[in-house]
Amino acid sequence: MAERGRGWARAVRGLLLDVSGVLYDSGADGGVPIAGSAEAVRRIKASGLKLQLCTNETQATRENFVRKLRAMGFDVSVAQVTAPAPAACRLLRERGLRPHLLVHDDLVPEFAEINKTNPNCVVLGDAAENFTYANLNKAFRLLIGMEKPVLISLGKGRYYKETDGLKLDVGAYMKALEYACDVQAEVVGKPAKRFFESALAELGVPPEQAIMIGDDIVNDVGGAQQCGMRALQVRTGKYRPSDENHPEVKPDAYVNNLAEAVDIILQEL
Repeated sequence: MAERGRGWARAVRGLLLDVSGVLYDSGADGGVPIAGSAEAVRRIKASGLKLQLCTNETQATRENFVRKLRAMGFDVSVAQVTAPAPAACRLLRERGLRPHLLVHDDLVPEFAEINKTNPNCVVLGDAAENFTYANLNKAFRLLIGMEKPVLISLGKGRYYKETDGLKLDVGAYMKALEYACDVQAEVVGKPAKRFFESALAELGVPPEQAIMIGDDIVNDVGGAQQCGMRALQVRTGKYRPSDENHPEVKPDAYVNNLAEAVDIILQEL
């Protein structure tokens, strides 16, 4: 059961949910829902609580991502998804940046309206099989050749869980390019404060009335708490028992899964 009492569950108007590791475990076959998660989403919506998915998913456009979730039984819409690629496109337009993309093939359509000629920055996402030496070296050469290199990363996760085990995430490759080019990446996805603030704005709820639920102790829980939200860690997805001894981040509660969190929150409404 959840720890540290249930005060964290009170006065809630909206929930931000991580997706991979909370709603489902991804995999080569599309992934599988985590037991009870689809019903939990239905109960959230029926309760009148506001709901926003806050994800670092960068292997698909939001449209295809939502199509996959709906096929798994999740009643969600594109408008309910806050994801890094649209945020990165806004940033690129604001600053007149032309990206070289090192991202998953299925994410490229998100950047269709962005000028990519004569790149003056690199955008890095979870490129999966595209993380070859040749592709990383091309990104390195572009950055090292810039007077003021700009590296934009669609997240900084270390790893995530798929159905066949843990997989290296974009943060590991981001760190390699940072080190090689002596540059500090600008992170667009979680745990960036601006990203959480954007999700809260889309949710339409102030941080003190929102709860973030995720499986990543640093990017989900720590990032949300820095924005003034309460945050729970589920014991699904990439969760590991050692997370409960993290030296810096302490969730407002641990829950076994999303369904348990929703049970407790709805009891307090």
